[in-house]
Amino acid sequence: MIVEMREYTLLPGKVSGYLKLYEAEGLTIQREILGRNVGYYSTEVGPSTNQIVHLWAYDSFDDRVARRRQLGAHPGWRSYVQKILPMILTQTNRILTPAPFMNPQPLSDATVGR
Repeated sequence: MIVEMREYTLLPGKVSGYLKLYEAEGLTIQREILGRNVGYYSTEVGPSTNQIVHLWAYDSFDDRVARRRQLGAHPGWRSYVQKILPMILTQTNRILTPAPFMNPQPLSDATVGR
């Protein structure tokens, strides 16, 4: 299992609008295609305010590539992305792998959409 962490730094004052638009147009599509959302957060305090951080778990890097490709081809997702792009200042992606002492549970179709 791997976890992708995405961090978006938004223009000042855009966090609320971003989250509303994501909930209305992006969330359902991502849950259906990407599967297991580990967390979705916004920053309130610290050196990096105006940020959205979300984590998605995948069975493998190949699983991630296939799911991201499917997401990118979805017409509703492409429409949504065009609406949020003007809100985003920077984006950072990281792939996290479990520490040796972790016992990650395999992902299955039963976890899709949770």
